[in-house]
Amino acid sequence: MSLTSTPVIVPADRLREIVRTIFSAAGSSEREAGLVADHLVGANLRGHDSHGVSMIPAYVANALDGSLVLNQALSVAFDSGALIICDGGVGIGQVMAHDAIEAGIERAAGTGACIVGLRNSHHIGRIGHWAEQCAAAGLVSIHFVNVVSTPAVAPFGGTKARVGTNPFAVGIPRTDMPPVVVDFATSRLAAGKVHVAFNQGVSIPEGALLDADGHPTTDPSALFSDPPGALLPFGEHKGWGLSVACELLGAALIGGKTQSGPKQGNAIVNSMLSILVSPDRLGTRANLDDETNAFVSWVRSEADRASQILMPGDPERETKRWREANGIPIDARTWQEIEAAAESVGVPRLA
Repeated sequence: MSLTSTPVIVPADRLREIVRTIFSAAGSSEREAGLVADHLVGANLRGHDSHGVSMIPAYVANALDGSLVLNQALSVAFDSGALIICDGGVGIGQVMAHDAIEAGIERAAGTGACIVGLRNSHHIGRIGHWAEQCAAAGLVSIHFVNVVSTPAVAPFGGTKARVGTNPFAVGIPRTDMPPVVVDFATSRLAAGKVHVAFNQGVSIPEGALLDADGHPTTDPSALFSDPPGALLPFGEHKGWGLSVACELLGAALIGGKTQSGPKQGNAIVNSMLSILVSPDRLGTRANLDDETNAFVSWVRSEADRASQILMPGDPERETKRWREANGIPIDARTWQEIEAAAESVGVPRLA
């Protein structure tokens, strides 16, 4: 099979089973393997293949070399009631973030608001997942995240990678309606999306990537060359400013490490500052619903284009409906990498 041939199509339930099997074989508990499977496959279902099962090879490799600690227990470093700082101990991020956010949800439900710091976690995946977790509990949430790994993004005005893709997310619940979920990297493309394009053998959009000499390119391999190229911030100085805020608030404020030099190891380390607010405790739930609905109706009121005007989260829900019905496409190269990762922990070749 060539690396650019027809993708493998896998039903979501089967893909979850595969992920659980791989991580169980690697040493994860049943709960950990299940949370990882739900998160990764959930990202694929929503069209974010960069944060889905394509992460399995990196996670397994890091678990095998000890830079990712399986079955780690989240520890609480500071707790003053409405302010919690947790340390992930480079445990698997899909568990560390889930448990930290659950702690914040419980506190915010009681006090009206909670600030949750999660530091030193292995890769926590798609940040919109955590905004959705809060929205499902009826909470508004804001999330600032930094990345300590291989620098991938140049600062505004620069040409060399110095920081990670530093994502930002907001979740806004709506009664009896899907939530508004804003979730994006502060680079023009997430590094994982460039990797997916590389595996698929396709070009990336113009204006997102520089090669090692600082020249614009649409060749995704430039990001992974030696020496590597660099992604650019979205929105020029605006995206760069938000990236700086994610770096310093997401990590430095809560005792985490910033990306202050070249990659030091194989781990992909995230820290995240999350602000959770209960509209019910504020007494503004009805107003939030009414004004959100009025706002959405207004922005979609251009009748001949209403169906083309999307709210944040709409594309993910549409993709999820399609992929639940038709299966999840995985490019051939990524599937081969997943098979190799499975074999490295003793799982026979995947069907």
